[in-house]
Amino acid sequence: MPKLKLTYFDMHGGRGEPVRLALTLGGIAFEDHRFAYPQFAEIRKTVPFGQVPVLEVDGVQITQTDAILRYAGKLAGLYPQDAYQALLCDEIAYVIEENLIKLGPTFRMTGEEQKAAREALVNGSIPVYLRWLEQKLQAAGGEYFVGGALSIADLRVFVDVRTLNSGRLDHIPTDLVEKTAPLLNQHMARIAALPAIAAYYAQFAK
Repeated sequence: MPKLKLTYFDMHGGRGEPVRLALTLGGIAFEDHRFAYPQFAEIRKTVPFGQVPVLEVDGVQITQTDAILRYAGKLAGLYPQDAYQALLCDEIAYVIEENLIKLGPTFRMTGEEQKAAREALVNGSIPVYLRWLEQKLQAAGGEYFVGGALSIADLRVFVDVRTLNSGRLDHIPTDLVEKTAPLLNQHMARIAALPAIAAYYAQFAK
């Protein structure tokens, strides 16, 4: 097994969290290098494109969220071997990424500018992709998103929905998911109840 080091913000959300969860679920040993936001100015000087997450594999830096997550999923047995099921898994991941790209600029805003930008998302693209995800979940049987089994697609949605519900995002109502796509909240609860996931979050609650 290669030596792994994941570098990402010290937060329970964003692009790095699904990677942490995949490796944890797979029992894959890795160094979880977390840092506070004020440290990012220095961290970004040491990573490709000044971006995180970054995964070091035997000392080699690898960038790009979905590439890293797919690799972690393969190591953990959470990425489909069937080509079509893998396609469906990637589709889910990329839809989540598109939303993060739209949301991203609002983190650099403040006051009324941020409020207006996020309210536009709440009244525009966010409900659209949440309803699409709910339809995909229903079409797949209602429990998991791909192939009737837990995959990195479930982890990506889990982290996204958990973040939307968290109250950490100003001007995004914490009941938005419940009002728009309630089955996603049921899915989130099922993933949160998995023993490895529950134990992972329990360690941070101490």
